[in-house]
Amino acid sequence: MSKTGKQIPLAERMRPVALDDFVGQERLLAPGSLLRQMIESDEVSSFILWGPPGTGKTTLARLLASTTDSAQVSFSAVTSGIKEIKGVMAEAEANFNFGGKRTILFVDEIHRFNRAQQDAFLPYVESGTIVLIGATTENPSFELNSALLSRLKVFILEELSIDNVVTILRRAVDDQERGLGHTGLEIDDGVLRGIAVYSSGDARNALNSLELLAGVLKRRGLKIATEEHIKDAVQQAVLKYDKTGEHHYNLISALHKSIRNSDANAALYWLARMLEAGEDPIFIARRLVRFASEDIGLAHPQALEQTVAAMHAVQLIGVPECKLALAQAVVFMSYCPKSNSVYRAYEAAAIDAHNSLQHPVPLHLRNAPTSLMKDIGYGKGYKYAHDFNEGVADMRCLPEALEGVIYYEPTPRGFEGKLRKAQSNGRGAVDD
Repeated sequence: MSKTGKQIPLAERMRPVALDDFVGQERLLAPGSLLRQMIESDEVSSFILWGPPGTGKTTLARLLASTTDSAQVSFSAVTSGIKEIKGVMAEAEANFNFGGKRTILFVDEIHRFNRAQQDAFLPYVESGTIVLIGATTENPSFELNSALLSRLKVFILEELSIDNVVTILRRAVDDQERGLGHTGLEIDDGVLRGIAVYSSGDARNALNSLELLAGVLKRRGLKIATEEHIKDAVQQAVLKYDKTGEHHYNLISALHKSIRNSDANAALYWLARMLEAGEDPIFIARRLVRFASEDIGLAHPQALEQTVAAMHAVQLIGVPECKLALAQAVVFMSYCPKSNSVYRAYEAAAIDAHNSLQHPVPLHLRNAPTSLMKDIGYGKGYKYAHDFNEGVADMRCLPEALEGVIYYEPTPRGFEGKLRKAQSNGRGAVDD
């Protein structure tokens, strides 16, 4: 029990107190690994622990701090400001200057600190006054100042496996002192595996669900848990998603690249992951329209029609009905022939538009609505394409300095095969 008489949450009570009790992150903590050496040798330098929620970031930081002879301070970026930082830094500096003792400063959710707050750490990290250990669920490359990040080692924690979570839950069920062992509850591994699946690799969430399950059983006067009881404690799987965070961009990237690789099954999975987690369907629709031109283009021109129609469906009927329209577009594009020729052609043309001289429009391509314009040569020499048998005139349309440049080179795939044939035959148009 806590000092206030309130029950300490199970997830907090079961936090490992020794490195050998830590579950998961086998690669990061393998014998001889840098982090393991730091912990075992008491030679700690500043670093960042980056990973999903409930993977052990705070626990690892505490375990490391407990093995050292340093002063230890923890605070959260959610509740602490620049005033608190300066106060801690002043105390750390006094400990270092007068007692020769460094301070290990653990900052949870360090990505929530703004630039000024992060900058406040810099001189103390550089001087060795503090060892900064930060924990974050967000990509440090985007969320931390480059000056601070350059002075920190980044350790990446992976999502816990189902077996990892089951191990953690089993310990909590059996532990007599800190866990639920004293309650006499009987929960087999099948039930625990169900909780682990719902937790999506988040040990804290899994332990919270187990505690809720124990509460459900207690209220009903039961001692044996079944899979049916899980539904009462956990309503639905925790779909990890942050519409503005890295997970958001990872999932849309996975969707895009699965369609590009013509893997309809993978594309549908990533689409469902986003939609079921609450992503704005219009965002997905816009990305699909972009994909139709970037990765399919003229290899199958109907791809653009399908995606624009799907976007209209999203706007007209909304969720959940529009999910099938997006799924239809995703499957259609997955099976389309792929070409990035239009994408590459435009990029090349854009480079010339930005980096070369602003070449004047050839006189014969200019309109001549006034007699003065006609007198100075506007429109002179223009050849009307419809006057020629193939509907193509022998006439230069690029600026003289760019004559002969080829931006668009069609692939042999899909409809572009016809365009490629027309290009090789010296024709500027293709029959349907």
